[in-house]
Amino acid sequence: MSWDEYIRMVNKKVHDEATEVIDSAAQAGKLSLLEYDAEKVAQLYGIKVASSGLAKSEKEARSLARRLGFPLAMKIVSEDILHKSDVGGVKTNIASTGEAWRAYREILRNAKKANRRAKIEGVLVQQMAPKGYEFVVGGTRDPQFGPTVMFGLGGIYVELFKDVAFRLAPVTEEEALVMMKEIKSYQLMTGFRGSEPLDISAAAKTIMAVGDLMVDQPQIDSLDINPLIVYHMGVMAVDVRMILKKRDQSTETA
Repeated sequence: MSWDEYIRMVNKKVHDEATEVIDSAAQAGKLSLLEYDAEKVAQLYGIKVASSGLAKSEKEARSLARRLGFPLAMKIVSEDILHKSDVGGVKTNIASTGEAWRAYREILRNAKKANRRAKIEGVLVQQMAPKGYEFVVGGTRDPQFGPTVMFGLGGIYVELFKDVAFRLAPVTEEEALVMMKEIKSYQLMTGFRGSEPLDISAAAKTIMAVGDLMVDQPQIDSLDINPLIVYHMGVMAVDVRMILKKRDQSTETA
């Protein structure tokens, strides 16, 4: 087998596995992927995601906590609860299995109080990423131009500063590097006031991966990685969201 044949085989395997996850959600009538599934798809395309697992019981929460190590974050997993933090559906800095057990119970209690009819899939138990610089990488499907990719300053500052750049997908490494230079916050990446430069290459590869994903998976209408934490070495996607395209009437009635 030649190298090109091997790459094509790997790419097909990635496409098929990701499509299976997406198709399963679409056929279940979901409007978006659950965070756990969105992270799985992102990982298939080479995007570095914080290690996690889905707990459906207190026992599983304790087991995952021991396996993943501390500190941990825990989040409610439900397509009916979009703003998790606002309803007490997120707990951070969990430092022991006892805290994980209590957090699991409290998260479920808060979620049910906020929406008694919410379908709850479980609680995501996730390694907390070390502190770094928060950026955002996103993708959307423009009606006229097709899939596009966005990069910019992330975290809580996305809506405030709107310091972002866009490109049509797919994105080459050169285009990704130019995108990053277009935002005002690029100084943070090159070393601000004597600080060590960030891993621009790893950030560029994430932008490229998002572009590939948007082109390769037409059922994804938009995706959002916020924050993508960029370090001096490497990156980490902490929160991944993927919205599915709405099924048109012809598809639904076929």
